[in-house]
Amino acid sequence: MKTRKNTALVVGANGVVGNNLIDYLEKMEEWEIIGLSRRANADRANVRFIAVDLLDIADCLKKLGNLDTVTHIYYVAYQDRPTWAELVEPNMKMLSNVLTAVEPVASDLQHISLMQGYKVYGAHLGPFKTPAKESDAGHMPPEFNTSQQQYLEQLQKGKKWTWSAMRPSVVGGTAPNNPMNLAMLIAVYASISKELGIPLRFPGKIGAFQTLMEMTDATLLAKATVWASTNPQAANQAFNINNGDLF
Repeated sequence: MKTRKNTALVVGANGVVGNNLIDYLEKMEEWEIIGLSRRANADRANVRFIAVDLLDIADCLKKLGNLDTVTHIYYVAYQDRPTWAELVEPNMKMLSNVLTAVEPVASDLQHISLMQGYKVYGAHLGPFKTPAKESDAGHMPPEFNTSQQQYLEQLQKGKKWTWSAMRPSVVGGTAPNNPMNLAMLIAVYASISKELGIPLRFPGKIGAFQTLMEMTDATLLAKATVWASTNPQAANQAFNINNGDLF
């Protein structure tokens, strides 16, 4: 008897996190994969790509309203804005639009995975308590990661599906044609410094220079994300994910 496959909906499929998550899922035979992004990826023959504007509810309803086989939603999409306060509105709208379109029709939905980060603990505001624990209190709003999780918790009440929130540190990985990449940024800065004949100086403040940092490998993050989404003991929890090394 043929075993029914899970269907993963990867929202934000062409970013560093989404790209590496799909890489990992493709190696597992029990998954069918649907990727959402503004552009399709022709290099992935085994992935069904849907080009959709996540900020447009009408476009989401039109293109996602028939995805009734989805069992797992991996939400890794992100839109940048000039200030932290301005991040809340578009990132909340994208998550809400996707779930408004898909959650009611996906009758066998089992799990929704939300990608967050250490900014939940205020890492972008300055020094924060370490080691950070998932049970730590959040910081003063606005904070879109927290708003997204609260929305998800409310939506899940009375439903059979579960959720998880993944909290990596600085993610290291590859994604074609994606400018949100720390390694590429450092390489460009180093190249400009060399061309100008100046030393490769640290471009930030002394506090940032002296801060201990940790990284999260994108493949490790993918493995942890799938684990949390498929194991009942991980249901409705947040997880810090990092490599365990400091520099």
